[in-house]
Amino acid sequence: MEVDRLATLVGQAGDDDPLKALRAAAEIRHEAERIEAVQVRRARTRGVPWALIAESLGVSKQAVHKKYGGSRFSARG
Repeated sequence: MEVDRLATLVGQAGDDDPLKALRAAAEIRHEAERIEAVQVRRARTRGVPWALIAESLGVSKQAVHKKYGGSRFSARG
């Protein structure tokens, strides 16, 4: 998603129309989840330990491992 589109969504999230604002908020959340998953995968591919990923996300190691653990996010090699 482009930065301009995210900026537009952020503006729409503050709209007076609550349904428009909710749609924008949902799309922002979806994009944030996608970005986070991509970056976790990149970090694991580079061998970054779960503990450091968790620290970066502000959650416990167990929480991040539960959400992203498994073979698709395991470090290669």
